[in-house]
Amino acid sequence: MLYSLTGSLTLIDNEFAVIDVNGVGYRCLTSTNSLSQLPKIGSKVTFYTYLHFKQDVLALFGFTTQNELNLFKKLISVSGVGPKAALSLLSGVPTDRLIMSIMAGDEKALKVPGVGAKTAQRIILELKDKISGGELTTSLTGVTMSDITQSATDFSAQSEAISALVSLGYSQTDAAVVISKLDTSLSAEDMIKQGLKKLAKL
Repeated sequence: MLYSLTGSLTLIDNEFAVIDVNGVGYRCLTSTNSLSQLPKIGSKVTFYTYLHFKQDVLALFGFTTQNELNLFKKLISVSGVGPKAALSLLSGVPTDRLIMSIMAGDEKALKVPGVGAKTAQRIILELKDKISGGELTTSLTGVTMSDITQSATDFSAQSEAISALVSLGYSQTDAAVVISKLDTSLSAEDMIKQGLKKLAKL
């Protein structure tokens, strides 16, 4: 079906945007992240789309990047996660951070309106092993998803440092991202000290 739409941006609302393609206006439900990246009205834009059909409901979803669309499709593939909950996640957590949070098993970061603890756990359980390289990418400089996976699962100085930072009130995602950038030869104590300095600047 529809893979993408390219046309003139004619309307921006709180939950959707309208793109005119050869005289036909397509209403694309989208995230606040995509909405924030849209240019001014009248500009040429491209939305990567997903047509959702369920019983008597037909809805078109569109995103400014393929990465966000791919993540949306993975989210709705999880049992109990519909398009509304997926949009809530994509609107409440930046795409890069959401990918990292799932990889790190950071349940707290996934708790947004419409997504409770059990749903967050299910998302991590079903997607953690599926989100790796290729289809989904992250633009966080110097941090790969394998770095986060390694940091989140290894019983090492890195793991100890991450646990310590989480116990101090930082999210597991932020702690994992910061610690993954440090020299792995450092002791856990030194990682914690340097991690605290970097987190203070976020």
